[in-house]
Formats: sequence, C-alpha cells, structure tokens
Amino acid sequence: MTLQKVRALHNQIFDYSNYLLIPAILFIRLYIANIFFKSGLTKLRDWESTLMLFEYEYEVPLVSPVVAAWAGTIGELVLPILLAIGLFSRLSAAGLFIVNAVAIISLVDISPAAMNEHILWGTLLVLVIIIGGEKLSADNKLKFS
Repeated sequence: MTLQKVRALHNQIFDYSNYLLIPAILFIRLYIANIFFKSGLTKLRDWESTLMLFEYEYEVPLVSPVVAAWAGTIGELVLPILLAIGLFSRLSAAGLFIVNAVAIISLVDISPAAMNEHILWGTLLVLVIIIGGEKLSADNKLKFS
C-alpha cells in the first residue's frame, strides 16, 4: 500500500468520526446537566440541611455560608437547564465548572471516588467550553458562537 492510499483510507475513516461529535457533545451536556440539576433539587428539598452543611461541612472561601448555599443552589438549578438546551452553552459550562471547582475546594474530606467524578465532570465541562454546544443547541439556532 502506498502512502497516498494509506492517507486516503485514514481520511475516509476519520472524516466520518466528525459526525459523532454532535451527538457526543449533546450527550455530555445532558449528562452533566442531569448531575448538577439533581444536586440542586436535593439542596432545595431540604433547605435546613443545606444551610447546616454549608455552615459546618463545606468550607467555602470568601462568602458566608448562607450566600454560598443560595449561590450554589441557584447555579445548580439554572445553569444545567441552559446547558441542556444549549443556550449560552460555553457560559453555562464555565459556570458549572466554577461550581464544581468550589465543591472540590470546599470539601475537606473528599473521597478519592468523589474526586475522580469531579475531575471527570470538570474535564467534560472544559470540552463544552472549548467546543461549544454544536449543532443540536439553541446557540446554533440563534447563531451564538
């Protein structure tokens, strides 16, 4: 096989892989949105426990526990909806990345399994920040980049 044939075969195979990017990004957006939205609902469901956790368990820097609880809960309820529909995909992914980073910083005794999940979520969010919402998003329909 000559180099041109190998290159042509390579290009033919991997040109089709670009079609997988659109559903992959959609899956990532929905997966991450589901995780954070459920977390926000849990916080909202038992607000007294949420306030207690933010006061005694989480060590959020720079803000009071009440402000941190409100900001975290609102972020976990609003940003996943935007991410799921693909509206302001990059901005909502960046916001959730910050929520994720604060969660890692504020939890003193985070288990290795939980840390691995947070790293995975952060990595997927960075991917959405870099690539955007792709074709199956409100951003694409509204011509946002």
